[in-house]
Amino acid sequence: MLCSGVGDDAHDCVSECLSEALKAISVSTELVEEELKPHLDVLLNLLLEKKKGTAEKIVSSGVLLILAQVLRKKSPLTSQVTLLVAEMAREAAVRERCIEAGLVTALVPLLNSPDQDQLLHTGRAIGRICFENAVQQTQLVENGVIPRLVAIMQQYPENDPLVNVCLLALCNLADVDAAREALVEVGVAEVLTYQLKRAPDAERRHLILEVLGSLGESDALKLQFVEAGVPEALSEMIRTLQGGSDTHDLCSIKVGSNLIVTLLLGDESMQKCFGEGTGMVYQDVLSWLQSSNTELQLSGALAIANFARNDSNCVKMLELGVVPHILDLLEQHVAEGDVSVQHAGLSALRNLAIPASNKVRMLEDGVTERIRTLLRSDMPPVQFKLLGTLRMMVDGQEEAASVLGKDEVLLARVMEWCEAKDHAGVRGEANRLLAALIRHSGNPEVIHTVIKADGVQHLISMATSEHVIMQNEALVALAIASAINIEAVQEPFRDSDLLPTLQKMLDNPLVAVEVKFSTLGLICSLANSSMLREQITSLNLWDTLSKLSAHTSTKLAKQADTVMAVLSETA
Repeated sequence: MLCSGVGDDAHDCVSECLSEALKAISVSTELVEEELKPHLDVLLNLLLEKKKGTAEKIVSSGVLLILAQVLRKKSPLTSQVTLLVAEMAREAAVRERCIEAGLVTALVPLLNSPDQDQLLHTGRAIGRICFENAVQQTQLVENGVIPRLVAIMQQYPENDPLVNVCLLALCNLADVDAAREALVEVGVAEVLTYQLKRAPDAERRHLILEVLGSLGESDALKLQFVEAGVPEALSEMIRTLQGGSDTHDLCSIKVGSNLIVTLLLGDESMQKCFGEGTGMVYQDVLSWLQSSNTELQLSGALAIANFARNDSNCVKMLELGVVPHILDLLEQHVAEGDVSVQHAGLSALRNLAIPASNKVRMLEDGVTERIRTLLRSDMPPVQFKLLGTLRMMVDGQEEAASVLGKDEVLLARVMEWCEAKDHAGVRGEANRLLAALIRHSGNPEVIHTVIKADGVQHLISMATSEHVIMQNEALVALAIASAINIEAVQEPFRDSDLLPTLQKMLDNPLVAVEVKFSTLGLICSLANSSMLREQITSLNLWDTLSKLSAHTSTKLAKQADTVMAVLSETA
């Protein structure tokens, strides 16, 4: 039955043909192929010609139940009806009615067909009907479509249209928790790796990358991906695409390198990729640091930070010479100012500086001098990471703490950051670095430089922080400063009301026991100053100490007794 005509006549003819075909289908009771086929052809042709309103008219005619019957019967009409449903479901407005008519439940068993065209039409029909429908997608997973989708790709890996449909379906279902659990059991990693290696175009690449990105959040799948060679396939893809300017290729590079960074978040998967520093992925990551592509530089620095999550990797990477590459990258971005790259590079350096042996080596290599060029950065995320990296560099390193602690330019900048009112993280790290310079150097010149830079007040403020670690770090730094050179610090301590502050901390029942313990240690040091002893007497600290000597913490009570004994001796 063919329709032809021009203008309004053509429209009327189409409408008449459609109505006749729908009427003929709706009165059919036997579902005889010879009777139904020509009418189904009319509907299909109109849908393929994108005749407006066709899908809506089909749905409202009531023939959907008959179509569902045909699908369940698995007759010679099955493939034609499946294609018809797939074309109809392009229209979002009709999808809910398709579900209500039971078309999805009728279609699912057809995914077991040995006919590749039937599989293609079925996959498209189901995918379109269930698009962005969380309830239906969950039901599909419960009905076992996940193993079947993977099996289809395993059976027909070279059938690109069919593989595309399966990938689209996985892409839509990947956020369903049950789907991820099902995928762990069916070898999806090998299938995706194979398809990534043979992806014929950017569209297919993006689809596979999107599926990998969604599934890569699962720890179990993350390890499977690494064992199946996904990171190597991604590395290979990036190597192939590098150097061009095509926007699709650049997008693939960005997504692919980000994916590798994500896969490295798992400890086992990270170690497999590292391969004692000889792994292909690690070698490629090193080359990213030297790339002109900012996205690759960023992913490279983040990947190094991930590899540097255990001491043995850190030591090995330092031996293999990773640090100069990171420093070159940081210096390159001081002027260009890419905050993300600087932040990631400093994260990598900070992690590498955790093992004590690495600190010594990095100091010998002049790392602190080179990263000080970042002091001029106006970007809070960079400032935060820079301060944390410097603090890690001086941790337990007397010489490094002495060198940096006597650097007036550095201290002036640290003082500015100690007052960063809009950035609590920067302010906290600046204070912690200040305390670390005194704690780890134990150097009178450092103490003198800190006093000269007006750093004492910041340490006193830090001692009243809401964070116990910061309080203790400040109190220990103040105690070391007073033990080394009480004459130099007694006036700044008196002028900044240190002792009244310490008394309030001791009297406050909410202050942690370990903080009070450190506070008492500091008061012991302050008792060596006649100027501060007078203040201790005038504040009547003896009553506060007497109460603490009866504290339930025997350690704290003993420390209070010790301070009272010291005060008695110096009275």
